[in-house]
Amino acid sequence: MPKHTKLTDKEKKELLDHYKITLQDLPRISMKDPAIEGMEVTTTDIIKIERPSATAKETVFYRRVVK
Repeated sequence: MPKHTKLTDKEKKELLDHYKITLQDLPRISMKDPAIEGMEVTTTDIIKIERPSATAKETVFYRRVVK
């Protein structure tokens, strides 16, 4: 399973500012997703997903948490 990490408030702000987007612009991940079930998350959190890639060694995706 890919590594899932909850961003800190600082990391979240930096991500949104860097890409000039809002939280609602990000793809969604459900609070009930098995990959983040053990994390204490709210609907204002962003999850960083790190997946192995054959060409780039690692690919990073971001998802906003929804109910």
